[in-house]
Amino acid sequence: MPSPSSALTTLRPDLAGSLEEFNLAMDRQGFIGHRILPVLEVAEQAGVFGKIPIEQLLQTPETKRAPGGGYSRGKYKFTSDSWACEEHGHEEPLDDRQVRMYRNYLDAELVATQRALDAVLRNAEIRIATAIFNATTWTGATLTTAITNEWDDISNATPITDVDSACKKVWDLTGLWPNALILNKRVFKNLRRCDQITDTLAASGAGEPIKQASITEQMIAQCLDLDYVLVGGSGKNTAKKGQDVSLSPIWSDEYVMVARVATSNDIQEPCLGRTFHWGEDGSDVGGTIEEYRDETVRGNVIRCRHDVDEKVLYTECAHLLSNATT
Repeated sequence: MPSPSSALTTLRPDLAGSLEEFNLAMDRQGFIGHRILPVLEVAEQAGVFGKIPIEQLLQTPETKRAPGGGYSRGKYKFTSDSWACEEHGHEEPLDDRQVRMYRNYLDAELVATQRALDAVLRNAEIRIATAIFNATTWTGATLTTAITNEWDDISNATPITDVDSACKKVWDLTGLWPNALILNKRVFKNLRRCDQITDTLAASGAGEPIKQASITEQMIAQCLDLDYVLVGGSGKNTAKKGQDVSLSPIWSDEYVMVARVATSNDIQEPCLGRTFHWGEDGSDVGGTIEEYRDETVRGNVIRCRHDVDEKVLYTECAHLLSNATT
């Protein structure tokens, strides 16, 4: 069935605004994808950009100047890379009869909007997690290491040592130190129970006794000498439609990663990757909410959509640790 043109749809900023509390709830669920691959707005749906190879970034130019001579100048060879944003969206129909039947019990418009938004953003999270916790992309001793003592082995695990070794491998390849640890909620709960972590916190004067619930991401980041600890807490239903629910974490228990994530909007900043977002067709990276009338269902349809391309740029800016937990 043909979809309605943009002329027949109505933007619903009122519904988007009503979702402020819901967005906070989603953040508490642990949607971390756009912190790992920060959003970069682009003017075209697809395009090409120049990327400086790591070996070019590590060049050390001669700075000595002779009298009457010129100064050395920066000169880099670029490689080409590209982005191509794709539209993702989801619709929730609102049957007129059902809306009237249940209007005393729920706000059908808001529920439909929540469901549509969750579908779009949860799928974005899944795409990013699939790209990042990827043992096919990160292969070989320079890019991945298996943890010897899993982090649920509380007495014997050495997470500080593991992370420090991984950070050094990133530096050896790039001359850059990672600024983030990426892991899921289950692994984080194991991590903050590890003796090496609690002993370090106790020695730093965190207080006695140390309660697991009081150990925050910021405290772990300080222990690991990183700026960020990014904890993915969201899940997905892997069962097919009509089958019993089968839940699993979006971010795998098997892996953790140390990475250099972007801290600016400079496309030439060496980092793990970016989320390219094209907004010229009305997209909002957090989900554009629209409504249109569909007489085949005798009701209105709530739609959420965005136009993005999640892209890993420098695999060398990250090190994947496997065997994180059982």
